[in-house]
Amino acid sequence: MRYQQLQPEDRMTLASLAQQKYSVRAMAQVLGRSPSTISRELRRNAQPAGCASTTARACAHRRRLQGRPLGKLHRDGMLFGLVRHFLGERWSPEQIALTLACIFPRGHERCVSHETIYNCIYAQPVGELKRELIATLRHAHNKRVPRSKGQDRRGQIPNKVSIQLRPPEIEDRQFPGHWEGDLIKGAANVIHAFSDKLLGIAAPMRQSMSYDQGREMAVHKELSPRSEMAVYFCDPHSPWQRGSNENTNGLVRQHLPKGTDLSGYSQEQLDAIANQINNRSRKGLGVRSPLAVYRELLLNSPQHSSLVH
Repeated sequence: MRYQQLQPEDRMTLASLAQQKYSVRAMAQVLGRSPSTISRELRRNAQPAGCASTTARACAHRRRLQGRPLGKLHRDGMLFGLVRHFLGERWSPEQIALTLACIFPRGHERCVSHETIYNCIYAQPVGELKRELIATLRHAHNKRVPRSKGQDRRGQIPNKVSIQLRPPEIEDRQFPGHWEGDLIKGAANVIHAFSDKLLGIAAPMRQSMSYDQGREMAVHKELSPRSEMAVYFCDPHSPWQRGSNENTNGLVRQHLPKGTDLSGYSQEQLDAIANQINNRSRKGLGVRSPLAVYRELLLNSPQHSSLVH
């Protein structure tokens, strides 16, 4: 059986028991460890002056470094602290890995792959740290699992315009201003507030919207004239036709779980969530944030002096 080192709090207890002249078997019973583990700990880490938790921890750490190097994302390292910070900002492991790769040269000690980050998160022993790290992930599963297909709950929408009729430049993403959208249902989530927010976007950047066939979009005939945008609908069972929106839905649900009633949130709170999401780097944008790209498009537009920011 592999020898498991004691945790810092266990060493403090062990030092206290040793000072009280407890026997090895009595110490083992208190700590819930085998007597051989306690005996080995005392033999390896105790000093002539007695057993001290700080000294024992230093001895164990030094011996560990001599035996094998610490992992790239060990808890006490600077890189782990950096990754933990970005996870707290709701960045995905892939976004973190790509951003670090842009900042540091290839092979740098602070470059790390997204798989290494995932392994670090799920390899943590059960405890508060593991729960904290998993909670930062978009789906927050206790283990890594493949996505499963859900059931179709779509209804019929009258007078809808198929996505197949969209101009080809939208599909090719040659020009900005073509968006993918969704509506969140709730007691006070009304289409008027949604379209008013769209009108805050500069007119040249407000060309079309593409939606799925959710029943809440039966009011699209009202949305289109209010927002001054053409509205198109995807085919059933075709989420890839709105890939950016499906990805963004996952980001939003980290802050607003599915079924959330937005009436419990102020506009300032919603704007703060949107700002945090839009400041995250995106792989499809060359590891730039959506806000940075949007700002660049506005500045490069011939009408930028009259655009609404």
